[in-house]
Amino acid sequence: MKLIYAIVRYDNEDEVVSALTKQHFSITKLNTTGGFLRKGNTTLMIVTEDEHVQECIDIIKKECGKRQKITINMPYISGAAMMNYATMPTTVEVGGATIFVTNVEHFEKI
Repeated sequence: MKLIYAIVRYDNEDEVVSALTKQHFSITKLNTTGGFLRKGNTTLMIVTEDEHVQECIDIIKKECGKRQKITINMPYISGAAMMNYATMPTTVEVGGATIFVTNVEHFEKI
């Protein structure tokens, strides 16, 4: 058995969870926060048989396609935004997922 940790953007959570449950994967969701953009993420914990790992990853990849987003990061000093400084919009890649697959020594659903 394998435990899959999939960290997906909050924006993609519904599509990913819906697609995985349609294929009968059991999922536990945890709300998490990313470090770089400080945006909400969802960490999905999925336990599955070894032969279904790639199927699960393929579903996550399909539902979490990467895309470009323009963001404006305001400079901060002591936690307050500086309004008198010009900022440049920055294009960042969003979407996608971070996936970890680990071995499960024991699994019991009670």
